[in-house]
Amino acid sequence: MSKNCHVCGKGTVHGNQVSHSVKHTKRVWNPNLQKVRAVVDGSPRRILVCTRCLRSNKVERAI
Repeated sequence: MSKNCHVCGKGTVHGNQVSHSVKHTKRVWNPNLQKVRAVVDGSPRRILVCTRCLRSNKVERAI
């Protein structure tokens, strides 16, 4: 299973960390994903959702 947001599809981003001496090394930026019980197709399911989607109410939480 890939580590992507179920709502917006946000995933990991790869790039370079640049030091003060302009030395480049590989690094990864991971999204802030939370496991949430949400209503998907009428039934409650556990999904991974990024915090931006949670904060903007793009997810209907299951009680």
